[in-house]
Amino acid sequence: MSSADDGRSLGQLVASATAELSGLVHDEIALAKAEIRQDVKRGIVGGGAATVAGVLLLFSLPVLSFAAAYGIHNLGLGLAWSFLIVGGAYIVLALILLLLAMRKFKRIKPPEKSIASAKETASVLSRTKPHPRTRPAKQPESTTAA
Repeated sequence: MSSADDGRSLGQLVASATAELSGLVHDEIALAKAEIRQDVKRGIVGGGAATVAGVLLLFSLPVLSFAAAYGIHNLGLGLAWSFLIVGGAYIVLALILLLLAMRKFKRIKPPEKSIASAKETASVLSRTKPHPRTRPAKQPESTTAA
């Protein structure tokens, strides 16, 4: 066995390199998880806004439409116009909430830090070359005359 300058054997050096590489991979995985977790939270907020918009539109539209339309009708406007005004107001509200949801969804990005770190690690590992092994010198064959 050959030993390095610091007194460690080749096996110890390989074990140390393997442990450090394993730690690096674990750290990159943890970074990717953290970035993805952040994007999932953004997606949940956007999905929640879209869900709330849909629920509001679905459940409140009939009840509030009738109440508002009859309220406007009591002001002297025709019943048909009253219903059109109320329906248009709910559509505008739903569009505003949908735009908010789309803005939240557009903020979702791939885990750029993890990708850059993984590419950097791959680049470093691809440039490293294994330590050249020295081959034992050939021993001259002894020629014996028989």
